[in-house]
Amino acid sequence: MINKLLIANRGEIVSRIIKTCKKMGVQTVAIYSDSDKAASYLEEADESCCIGPSNPLKSYLNIDAIINAMLKTRADAVHPGYGFLAENYAFAEAVVSQGAIWVGPPPSVMKAVESKCYCRQIAAGVDVSVIPGTLSTLAGLKELRQAVQEYGYPAFLKLDKGGGGKGIEVIRDENQLQEVYERVTRIGQMAFGSSECYLEVGVERPRHIEIQFIADSFGQCVCLGERECSVQRRHQKIIEEAPSPVVGENERNTLFAWTRKLSRAMGYEGAGTLEYLRATGGEFYFMEVNARLQVEHPVTEALTGMDIVQKQLEIASGMPLGLQQDDLQISGHAIEARVYAEDPDTFQPSPGKVNRLSFPATNEHIRIDHALYEGGTVSPYYDPLIAKVIAWDETRLKAIQRLTKALREFQVTGIKTTVPLNLHILENKEFQEGNFDTSFLEKFSYK
Repeated sequence: MINKLLIANRGEIVSRIIKTCKKMGVQTVAIYSDSDKAASYLEEADESCCIGPSNPLKSYLNIDAIINAMLKTRADAVHPGYGFLAENYAFAEAVVSQGAIWVGPPPSVMKAVESKCYCRQIAAGVDVSVIPGTLSTLAGLKELRQAVQEYGYPAFLKLDKGGGGKGIEVIRDENQLQEVYERVTRIGQMAFGSSECYLEVGVERPRHIEIQFIADSFGQCVCLGERECSVQRRHQKIIEEAPSPVVGENERNTLFAWTRKLSRAMGYEGAGTLEYLRATGGEFYFMEVNARLQVEHPVTEALTGMDIVQKQLEIASGMPLGLQQDDLQISGHAIEARVYAEDPDTFQPSPGKVNRLSFPATNEHIRIDHALYEGGTVSPYYDPLIAKVIAWDETRLKAIQRLTKALREFQVTGIKTTVPLNLHILENKEFQEGNFDTSFLEKFSYK
């Protein structure tokens, strides 16, 4: 079993992982940059280690600095959280090469699934429907033109090794081709070190449905239900819930079967998420795999009562899953609102000092994951996600009502947040009736 875990991340996910480690008796090491030297979770960890300046390229994205911290603190395992280096196979390989445990899928699997085209090819090979488009990356602008002529407009140009909603753009006509291609490839090179991209047909008014699964090294894979993640801005999620209002039992069983086939074909181990699109006609298409813990994992934990981080640590330690699909118990409805330090109308970041802070009471119905404290600073260097508020109840409407009440009691001054937008979404009639898709936020302003 893991003795000492280094958490290679920052913010609320560090505090979240520490909670499970305390329950399991695993010691923890928190790393921090100069900007995070006063972070609240540093007191929660057994040890902490500075890894460099505020610039993430010199700290949270610096593999050598994190490996040195691992060696210095004698941590025997690393949990990458989400974002930063969480899906970077070179980081995973560096951890394993030092004889430590990587909490995630094997580095070889991570390297393979980093390519979305590889995953599309795997899916097509095991008879899982994929979004129509190219199965291989495009050689250049000329090949893109040929692909668009074959598949038509509108079409999406996507980075093969992208993530976090970056490097996804729609092409609506011939005049946009070169501009979009140059912009997407430039983003890819800067953000992910790869400009390779591929084309997908635009699915009309899709729902974004994902399946959380856990697989062990003994061939066992269990799906923990689906999550509805269609309320997004700039391809990044704002509200997530489970179960989905539009997924029936037969569709759920199909998605579970597809997920088990894909995870086994990929040789996957650990917790992961397979993402699908649902067209207006009810057809489902595999989109991509997220080879890490998801931001929205608390939704599934609220629904199943399972500690997903604990399962990650156990599987990484070589333990079997110890769970069959029929053992899974799903109860009620769970919904999560992401709180960003952003202007709720323009989505511009709003870094600054947190002057006053007040949270709703947490109980069996309400959970809050955060790393905020009065007098603390939201840094301009990092992702603006500052908290997640999760509500659970017996029905979807009751869960929405609980989340609405909790968000009204969530008070933070000194910075702008997206709480007003979250409330506007939750109170929207179309949302409450489950009548929405990924274009939902394009249809209204919260003002």
